Amino acid sequence: MKTSRWIKGLALMLGIALLAGATRAEPLRIFAAASLQGPLDAVAAGWSDRARISYGGSGTLARQISLGAPADIVILANTAWMDWLVDQGHITGPGTDFLSNDLVLIGPAGARALLAPSADALISRLDGGRMAVGQHMSVPAGIYAKAWLEKIGAWNSLRPHLAETDNVRAALVLVARGEMPLGVVYGSDAASSDAVSVLWTVPRDQHPPIRYPAAALTPAGAAFLAHLTSQTAAFEAAGFRPMP
Repeated sequence: MKTSRWIKGLALMLGIALLAGATRAEPLRIFAAASLQGPLDAVAAGWSDRARISYGGSGTLARQISLGAPADIVILANTAWMDWLVDQGHITGPGTDFLSNDLVLIGPAGARALLAPSADALISRLDGGRMAVGQHMSVPAGIYAKAWLEKIGAWNSLRPHLAETDNVRAALVLVARGEMPLGVVYGSDAASSDAVSVLWTVPRDQHPPIRYPAAALTPAGAAFLAHLTSQTAAFEAAGFRPMP
């Protein structure tokens, strides 16, 4: 009889444990542009210590979602990839634009500033090296960089001298390590590293508006989106800009 009661008690405790595991909330799954790393970590931790963030280039993240990668919310660094997800039927609505940024030319810490850089000035400063930028066909920072270089008539001259990366943080790292003499990143990226200096802030009329749209894919994502849009001060403190 005692053995029978012990077995029943054990079965009851196992059942309770299994039920608790079944009802435990799943981690919040966030897909986010690499440039958001840092302040987004803090904002997500304030929401839930079980949040899981996958950082990457916006094009890579959008394609992963289109292939069925599970996510509750996606935050990209330009509207084109968000529009693509809408067109593909993976999200409804255009997303919520909640942040902006600056586009900046950087060099290793202590490098001399460049005033109104031209193609010749940029190539001279490269001195046989390459300029680190995001991939100009898929990474938003690279798309903005190409638009800037086209605007100043330098794209054709600079294209052979580019080192294109999978995301903007990778471009930042190449310059911070001294592997590249120049790079084009966001102002917030430059602010995150003491190993680089801003040599030139690209005027906003020389590239498309920088917008960070966010879209929820699940109810959990919608709840976090409401929290996210109330925390813009944390991002602005890290070098991002409010939406115009």
